[in-house]
Formats: sequence, structure tokens, C-alpha cells
Amino acid sequence: MPQLPDSLAKIVQRFAHQTNNKLRYEQLLWYAKKLPEFPSEAKLPENQVPGCVSQVYITCQLQGEKVYFQGDSDSQLVKGLLGLLITGLNGLTIGEILEVSPEFIKDTGLNVSLTPSRANGFYNIFQAMRKQALLYQNSNSKQ
Repeated sequence: MPQLPDSLAKIVQRFAHQTNNKLRYEQLLWYAKKLPEFPSEAKLPENQVPGCVSQVYITCQLQGEKVYFQGDSDSQLVKGLLGLLITGLNGLTIGEILEVSPEFIKDTGLNVSLTPSRANGFYNIFQAMRKQALLYQNSNSKQ
């Protein structure tokens, strides 16, 4: 399995060392609060993450070689999951993002403390972020 980027590895470690589910949730809520305000005009169907019970929106921008995400959710816990992913993936290259395996989610221990629908939502958010990065890669290779 490829090594995780440092930003994501630190987050995974932080969650993996936390055995108390209540404290894991508090960490997620902290990530939710850390997210910058998401522009309401970006809450468009094409930015919505499919397969999530909550409303989740993600946008992606390429600045030089680096990818930067923004996102929002109507659920604070899901917003925390989104914040965790944005913090872990922002500033990486498209290639680095595409190398990250969703298996890291198990390493956080969150998969056992989340309800199945939230764990599935976490996976769907991660896949949507990868898909947006891939769209940039594909559009750049056609130029």
C-alpha cells in the first residue's frame, strides 16, 4: 500500500490513537468548525456528492500543480468528515490524491464508530474528491 501524504498520515494517527468514540466525534466536530464558509452559489447539483444521506457539496480548484477543495454539509458530523478529508488532501498534486487508497479510512478507526450510512458517506465523499481531481487531470491531458 502506498504511503499516505504527511497531512493525511497525521490525521489518521490522531484518530487511530483515540479509542474513545465520543472524543473521535468531538475531533470531527472540530474539523467541521475549521472549514471556511462555503459559497451558497456553489451549492449546485453538479457539486453535490451522490450516495450521501446528508446534503454534501464539494468544489475543487487547481492552483499550479496543487489541488484545493472546498465543501459543506447540512450535517455537522458529515461536515467534520469532509473537513478531515479537505485538510488531509488540500495542497496535494492530482497524482498524490489519486494514489491515496480509501483503506486509510479503516486506519482512523472511524469506520467502527460511524453508522454504516455515515461510513458509506465518508467513502462517497472521498471518491467524489478523487473524481474531481481526475477530471482536472483528464482535461489537462487533452490540451
